[in-house]
This record gives sequence, C-alpha cells and structure tokens, in this order.
Amino acid sequence: MRLNYTPSDSNEESKAEIMQERSEPQYSTMIRDLPQDERPRERLQRYGANHLNNAELIAILLRVGSAGESVLNLSARVLSTYGGLGGVAKASYGELCDLHGISDAKACQLLAALELGRRLTSLQPDDRAVIRSPQDVFNLLSAEMGFLVQEHLKVLLLNTKNEVLATHEIYKGNVNSAVIRVSEVLRPAIRENCPNIIIAHNHPSGDPTPSPEDILVTRQIRTCAEMMDIELLDHVVIGNQRFVSLKERRLGFDGGSTNIGADFGLAAERK
Repeated sequence: MRLNYTPSDSNEESKAEIMQERSEPQYSTMIRDLPQDERPRERLQRYGANHLNNAELIAILLRVGSAGESVLNLSARVLSTYGGLGGVAKASYGELCDLHGISDAKACQLLAALELGRRLTSLQPDDRAVIRSPQDVFNLLSAEMGFLVQEHLKVLLLNTKNEVLATHEIYKGNVNSAVIRVSEVLRPAIRENCPNIIIAHNHPSGDPTPSPEDILVTRQIRTCAEMMDIELLDHVVIGNQRFVSLKERRLGFDGGSTNIGADFGLAAERK
C-alpha cells in the first residue's frame, strides 16, 4: 500500500535547545590568548566533559579555527547557523563544508563524533532492554531516529516478558511518502517466532502527531498480526524530543484486547 505522510511545516528545534545554544558565549579571543585554565581542552581535563558547553566541545573536535577567527568563535557560529546542536546533527557533509572555516577534515570530524554519540545512546545494556511504557520505546530509539531527515520505520521484536530481542529497519524513504507492506513489517516476527512487536517511525518535521495514514496502517498491521498470533503492542511516532503513542490515544487499537497492561496508561504525548 502507499501511505502519504504530510509533515508539519514547522521544522524548528525545541525552544529550550535554541535558547540554550543562543545563550552560549561568542568567542573572538584566540585559544592561545586565553588563560591556561579557561581553554576548552584544559577545562575538560580538569572538570570533565559534562562541564563544557556545546561550543567548547565542538571546538575540541575542530581543534583550530580559520584565519582571523578562533576555533571557539567558529564553533559558536556553526551552532548559530543551524539553530543548535540538533540542527548540526541534521546537517549533511556538503552543508557543513559550505560553511566558511569548515574544511573537509573538520566536517568529517564533526559527523563522526555525532554518529558515535547516536550509536552509543542506542546501545543496549548486557541485559535485554525491557519495554514497560512508550517512554521506553522513545528512550531506546530517539537518539537514532529523532533527527533523521527521511522517514524510517522500525519494528521491535519482544518476547513474552516484553524484552527486546531485536530491532529491524523495515523502511527508509523520503519525507513526503512511504510505501509499506504489512507482510514486510511482520516478516521478522514470523521468521523468529516472536509473540509481540512494537512499530516505530519518525516524522522528519519534528511533530509526532499521527496522520490518518499512520492510524490506517496501524489498524491494518494489528489486524494481520492477530491472524498470525502476533500482538502489536504499540505504534510510537517519534519527533524532535517528543513522541506520541497510538496505543495510548487508542488510534488504530480500538475494539481489541491488549496485554501491555497499565504500564502504557500514561500521558499521550511526552516532551
């Protein structure tokens, strides 16, 4: 089937993040002119990385600025250009290279660091992740999916204890439409004899409000899954630092039984 997703026109970062980034200091002094204990690298060594602001962390990655501009000022300008760290995370290699002062090497260093951050956040502990609420789904996937510029749909395979056995990406498409076959969504669960699944997809607009097509495909997947003795526990739409659980809003889950229990009886949208 062909599903048309219509993202919101709004593509702004959260107000909190924007205010945080805009409040970061603008630096014109060269690093060599700063007192020893005010230089980013020395501050990191003395106080730890968590005490540095985003501009200082980026400055450590970039190492040097450009002619007449300190690396701290260059870092602050990168953040300002993209409206905050979330915007930088969405930027492509070419877009970063278009910025004055950002060389090929600097762009690669930034993108590599951001990707490592995404991968680290999405790592599961030695014990399997347990899904007790839609918040757990968001926590598991948001770092990877929250800032994607295309729609991705994933299916989480769960056992009877709601432990995550595996995560499969089913679809990757453009921001305007998605072609989803129910059989493709269910195939991993059928192949691995998995009793429960959760599906999740992102809205590149940042607005996780479910579309009519989201509700329709949820109902169709749920109906087909029941015929295969597989239970669709939830469909979570991930936006920019927000999510919506279709299960909580009873969108596509009307008129049927559930086994996720009161754990999913939380607020419909989180921030």
